[in-house]
Order: sequence, then structure tokens, then C-alpha cells
Amino acid sequence: MAYSPPLVRIILHTAAVSVMTYGYISLRTLPVDAWMRNQHGGHSQFLTIQGLWIAWTTMIVSLVLDLFPSIAVFRTIKRALLIIALPLSVVVSSIYWTLLIFFPAAILRRIPNSSLGDAVPRLPLSIDLALHASPSFVLLVDFLLFETKYSKRMLANTPYIVSIFAIWYGSWVERCARGNNGIFPYPFLTDNPFKYRLVIYTGAAVLGYTAFWTINRLHGHVRR
Repeated sequence: MAYSPPLVRIILHTAAVSVMTYGYISLRTLPVDAWMRNQHGGHSQFLTIQGLWIAWTTMIVSLVLDLFPSIAVFRTIKRALLIIALPLSVVVSSIYWTLLIFFPAAILRRIPNSSLGDAVPRLPLSIDLALHASPSFVLLVDFLLFETKYSKRMLANTPYIVSIFAIWYGSWVERCARGNNGIFPYPFLTDNPFKYRLVIYTGAAVLGYTAFWTINRLHGHVRR
């Protein structure tokens, strides 16, 4: 049986929402969840979680658009969200998996005063993939197969959008760490002085924009 493109989109977006919801809800089953929630900023300190929220919202809007395609405002909202969600998800996935594989101590941290002792908590694979792989995978598939390429004018605005988000996130984690928690959500931020953290924030923003520009440029070639 051949499935029509609308049905394929509905299946993809429904599955994406379900997987990302599972990943976030499953955090409550982890031993470190209570400690995370008691920190200033809670889970929102983590770029992964902020990226997950934006990707989840993008998929919800996409699903609504699938069901009510005549309501043009949802397409506008989705296109605006995608400019943030896609580069952010690429940054999260590329940095997380690279560090986890080659420099795990830079991304996994011991929890102070925890019943885990000296053990470094690691996520179960199913939760790990739901949080750190599914957003970038689904957004990439959705954009390349079901969305139109961004115009040069829209692409020209992307550096400003990415920079604003980088400034927002950098300011937020600095406030959480310096004013309240004493440590950053990721060891590679805690272990570096402020001037190097600025380089990290800037580098992540450049990575996000470069990834988005490259994906947008490849868009037409993939669809041919």
C-alpha cells in the first residue's frame, strides 16, 4: 500500500513528538533527577533540554499544520521555529556525541553528595537517543523532504537569530552557575575560565550557523 505524503508527514511528526516526550519524561526515572530539579534553573540549564523543547514545539506545530494545512499562520510559525531548532539540534548532537565518545569526562559529571558515590551517571541508551539524536534526525529529515529551501534573505537573518540565542543561553548558564549553583551544567564549562567559555559559546554559534547554511545549500540536491 502506498502512503500519501500527508500521511507520511503525520506519522513522522507524531513519532517525533512521542519519542521526544518519552525522553523528557524518562528523566524523572533517573537517580540524578532530584538533584537536577533542585539546582537553580533545573533541567533548563542544559542546552540539550532547551533544544528538545524547541524541537518538540516545532514538531507539534508541524503536526497541526499536517491536519489543518489551510491555516497559513502555522506554516509561518513552523518556518520561524525551524531556523532556531535545526541549527540548535545539530550543535547539541555533534558536540554531545563527539565528547561522549572521545572525551566523556568533559560532558559527564559526578553529582555532589550523591548516593552514586564516585560513579559518573550515564543515560540509558534509549533515553540518550531520544534526547540527543532524535531531534536533529527528525528535523533534518523533515526539512530536507517536506520543507522548501530558505531564501537568501531569510538565510541572511540566520546569523543574528543564532547569535541572539547563543547570548541568551550563555547569559542564562552564567547566571545559574555564578549566582546560585557554583558549577555549570557541563564539566567543559566548569573547567574553563570565562574568556574560554566565551570562545565556546561563540564557537557553538558559528557551528550552528555553518550547519544550517550547509543543510540549506544541500536541500535542492537531496530532493532531485
